[in-house]
Amino acid sequence: MSIEELLAQFSSGSPRKQRGLIKSVEARAEEISSLGSAPLDSFDPEGDSWAAGWILQVLKRHHSDVLSSESLPFDLSQWFKTHTHAGIDYGPLQEALVSENYEVADRFTSSTLRKLAGKEAESRGYVYFSEVESFPDLDLITLDRLWTAYSQGRFGFSVQARLLKSLGGRYDRLWPRIGWKKDGVWTRYPKAFTWSIEAPEGHMPLINQLRGVRLMDALLSHKALRSRLERKAA
Repeated sequence: MSIEELLAQFSSGSPRKQRGLIKSVEARAEEISSLGSAPLDSFDPEGDSWAAGWILQVLKRHHSDVLSSESLPFDLSQWFKTHTHAGIDYGPLQEALVSENYEVADRFTSSTLRKLAGKEAESRGYVYFSEVESFPDLDLITLDRLWTAYSQGRFGFSVQARLLKSLGGRYDRLWPRIGWKKDGVWTRYPKAFTWSIEAPEGHMPLINQLRGVRLMDALLSHKALRSRLERKAA
């Protein structure tokens, strides 16, 4: 199969078909990097296609030198367009995710949630559940899009919300499903989490449950995420 045929199947196939081609796409990274921007022509940079995200991650994994090469007319870490109402630069998040540095991405996400909550939240170091409702839709969607796109569709707030709904809203059933402690309370160290694509579905981003589930509940039920789930289900 030619590289063009492989990429056509990967870009247009069903989710099941795409997942079956993940390793095949990575195995032909060198051929993909020789095609310039063509492998991404069928994808929408305003979207959240994890197939596009995987192509970018494969190029970053195996041919990081193309970042400074004229062979690609774009920056790998800036391909997905991002939008913000709060004036946040999401470049560092996209750079961390395309590099599969999920711990850095998680810390950026936590910091961003505090920024979205306001200066008092930044000062105290955590977010109150009551502050979540005022989060700008654009920023929450941008965070979720990037996590979805760079995780083969496995991570992100909307993934966690979908799983929670499938489990009848039971957090005690969600924690083991996504690989968190049974009470949802987490610490990053020592080695409490799996910072890789091999982590359980919904494993990231992390949301601190030290003060109960109200913060996570408020976040996953935010109107912007509800709208995203409804569109995906339609």
